[in-house]
Amino acid sequence: MTADETMSAPVQEPGNAPGRAEMPVEGRAGADAVQGSNQYLSWGSRSDVGLVRGHNEDSFLLRAPLFAVCDGMGGHAAGEVASSIAVDTIGRNAPGTADDTLLGAAIEAANLAVINGAENGIGKPGMGCTASAVLIEGNKMAVGHVGDSRVYLLRRGTLVRVTHDHSYVEELVDSGQITADEARVHPSRSIITRALGSDPEMYADHFSLEVTNGDRIIVCSDGLSSMVSDADIESVAVSAASAQQAADNLVASALTAGGSDNVTVIVVDVLNDGVAAANHANLRKRAAIIGGVLAALVAVVAVAAVFFIRSEWYLAPDGDTVGIYQGMNGDFLGISLSALVGTSSVEVSDLPSSVQDQLARGIRVRNEDQAMETISQYRDQIDADKSKAAQTAEEAQAGSDGNPVPADAEAAPAEGAPVETQKGGE
Repeated sequence: MTADETMSAPVQEPGNAPGRAEMPVEGRAGADAVQGSNQYLSWGSRSDVGLVRGHNEDSFLLRAPLFAVCDGMGGHAAGEVASSIAVDTIGRNAPGTADDTLLGAAIEAANLAVINGAENGIGKPGMGCTASAVLIEGNKMAVGHVGDSRVYLLRRGTLVRVTHDHSYVEELVDSGQITADEARVHPSRSIITRALGSDPEMYADHFSLEVTNGDRIIVCSDGLSSMVSDADIESVAVSAASAQQAADNLVASALTAGGSDNVTVIVVDVLNDGVAAANHANLRKRAAIIGGVLAALVAVVAVAAVFFIRSEWYLAPDGDTVGIYQGMNGDFLGISLSALVGTSSVEVSDLPSSVQDQLARGIRVRNEDQAMETISQYRDQIDADKSKAAQTAEEAQAGSDGNPVPADAEAAPAEGAPVETQKGGE
C-alpha cells in the first residue's frame, strides 16, 4: 500500500443503517484503511486479504487527486511485488493535470517497470498485475486502465461501470454467451487478457469523463466485483454517508459473500468540482472586461468632448469689456467648460442693448480670428456711432451760436422795394 497524502484529523464515522448485517472489517489482520480530504475531494480506502488467501497481493495509491488500485498476480513474493512496483511507478510518472493520455502512459511505464523488475531479480518471473487509476481535476476525471480491476461512477443514486474488463469472461459477456452475473462465478473468470508484466508493447485504455459535485467514484480490485454484483455495489455505495464508510461497507459485503480473493476499494467523493468558482471567476473577468471597455469608451468620449469643447469659441462679457472665450458657455458639475483667452477694450455698455443681451448669453463664433474680427467690427461701429454723435452735437452747437430766424417771422423788404398797403373798405 502506498499513501502519499497527509491524513486529516480522525472524525467520527456515522453508523450503518439498522438492519445491515455485514462482517466487521475493523481490526482484521492483513487489512489497511486510509482516509483523507481536501477542499475538493474526500476519500476513504480499505484493503483486506480476504477469507481464503494467505497474503494480500493488492496495492493501492492515494496521492490526491491521483488514486490507483493494482491487483497482483503470480503468487507469494511475486503478485504483491508487481503491484507495489506498479503503484510506485504510476505515482512517479502520473501527470499533474487530468490528462488521460499521460495517465495511460504512466501505466504503460509501470508495465515496463514490472517487466524490468522480474528481469533484474526483483520479485519472480511471470509476475504481473492489473492497474486502474483516476486523476480528478476540477470537473474532469482522467481514467487509465488495464486488466479486470474496475472504476465505477455513482451519480444521483445510479452506478455506472466506466472501465471495460480485459478478461476472458468479459469477452464472453460481450459476445452474449454469458451474463454478467454468470461471469462472476465462471470457472475461467481469473483469465486476464491484458495485464502489466508480460508484454512490453502492452497499451492502456485511457479516456476522460466529466464529474460534478456529489459524484462518488469507486476504484476496486476484482475481489469486490467478483463477489458482489453491480446492483449490490450500487445499493451499498448509495447508502453510505461518507467515502470511508462506503469503502468499509463494500469490503464487508465482499467478505460476507465469501471473501475468496484479496479485496481493495477506494471511494472518492467530489465535494467541489470548481465549476462555481470558475463561473465566478469568468463573471469577474467579464465584468473587468466590460468595465475596461466602458472606461475606454468614457475616455474616448471624454477626449472627444475635450476636443469638441476646445474647438468652440464665443464672445461674452469680461467684466465691463468684451472677452474672447474658448470652450462652451456653461459648466459641468461646477467645472467651467470654457476659458478666457483674449480681452478687448470694447465696452459692453457702448454696444446696442440687443448686442448686450446676446453677449450675456454668449455669441458663438467659428474661431479666434472671427472673434477678433467681430470685436473689430464692434469697435468700428462704436467709433462710427461716437463720430456721428459728435458731429450731430457740433451741428447743434453751431446752430445755437448763429441766432437763426424763427420760421414764422416775415422777411423784411429790400431797400427800395415797393410796399403794398391795403385800405380798409376797399
